Amino acid sequence: MEEVIQVPKAKLNSGHQMPLLALGTCSSSPQNPDQLTSILIRAIEMGYRHFDTAVVYGSEEALGRAVAAAVERGVVASRDELFITTKLWCTETEHHLVVPALKRSLGRLGLDYVDLYLIHLPFRAKDSVEDLHFKTENVVPFDMKGTWEGMENCCKLGLAKSIGVSNFTSKKISQLLQNATIPPAVNLVEMSVAWQQSKLLEFCREKGVKVSAWSPLGANGAMWGNPGLLEIPQLKDIALAKHKTTAQVALRWVYQQGACVVIVTSFNNERMKANLQIFNWELEEDEIAKIQQIPQRRGFKGAEFVHSNGPYKSVEELWDGDI
Repeated sequence: MEEVIQVPKAKLNSGHQMPLLALGTCSSSPQNPDQLTSILIRAIEMGYRHFDTAVVYGSEEALGRAVAAAVERGVVASRDELFITTKLWCTETEHHLVVPALKRSLGRLGLDYVDLYLIHLPFRAKDSVEDLHFKTENVVPFDMKGTWEGMENCCKLGLAKSIGVSNFTSKKISQLLQNATIPPAVNLVEMSVAWQQSKLLEFCREKGVKVSAWSPLGANGAMWGNPGLLEIPQLKDIALAKHKTTAQVALRWVYQQGACVVIVTSFNNERMKANLQIFNWELEEDEIAKIQQIPQRRGFKGAEFVHSNGPYKSVEELWDGDI
């Protein structure tokens, strides 16, 4: 029988444990739902225990079916062995919309609770927006205080074990913390060797917020992320010396930044296995120093969220100058 790789966990400020490697379900080439369910069952068999979804990805139902099948087949003893993250879409970022939105997600997932519920983006979008393709005029300011109160209600009702944010800067987290009674457990952001987020990482460490990294491998061909990341010479040199793949070196670097969650999105069997194999070795100080020399650029600029009449007039304003 194939060995199941054990993924390390970190304790969140909510007191709950979170596996530090997740399989993402947002793909630039969406899968047939039945095919995606089969892939996710296979991932659970390999050792994946943390899955990242969102209403806008259209993958909640497929993930829910995979969870049910894994429990039914005895791949895991119970749903509690899995860590499921989903997100509040930006058409629902108002106090009274948050709990109903999560209840709809739970219905699609077929679950009583999620382990982590995140605010997907730091703004409100008009109700006409249904996917990741925005018209800039649809982006409007959002009530951060009221929305976070709605997120806290999700915890109080037992619908989410932990709550957090996604694509928030240090400044936006500071604003949120001024009124929060439950602090965010996680901030999910673009992070890779080519966008190392050192200032945000330090801020989140100080505040007890775990950082979760999307697009750690560059997301080639997608509308987000840093293309060409796996061709970076420093990564290739380190991978050759350590008999690892460039992808494994890139993922290991993120993991070594202080219990950061790595979200990988590959549905290829061999790459799914390889992405799990980043825990029984480490990068040396000189190798980390080489990676720190990689030129930095934010892959996802977010220009589609910028509008002269919106809350963000420029990408600098969206990211609070950290671009």
